[in-house]
Amino acid sequence: MNSLLLGIILGVVFGVIAVLLMLKMSFPDKRAAILGAFINRFAVGLLIPNALPMLDPIVRGLVIGILLSLPDAIITKSYIPIMGLGVIGGLVLGVVVKLVGIA
Repeated sequence: MNSLLLGIILGVVFGVIAVLLMLKMSFPDKRAAILGAFINRFAVGLLIPNALPMLDPIVRGLVIGILLSLPDAIITKSYIPIMGLGVIGGLVLGVVVKLVGIA
């Protein structure tokens, strides 16, 4: 498996998890919130195996998870759930990438 395919798989899985966690929440525009969350988490999953090759995948996961989650957390002022999912998800995906041995 190449790093692009792994990134797409990880992105879809992480995006679906984020959407599932949001389904019971209420938002002024729920469709936009869910779509935005999916795209953000998809990007995290896609980038961890494919970006910043000079970093260890676990560190890369943490950095990418934080960097891509921070703007949404600032805009919504929901720091703990958004940053928590970004940090934990980034670390878990980084471990997966390291275990698969792609990057």
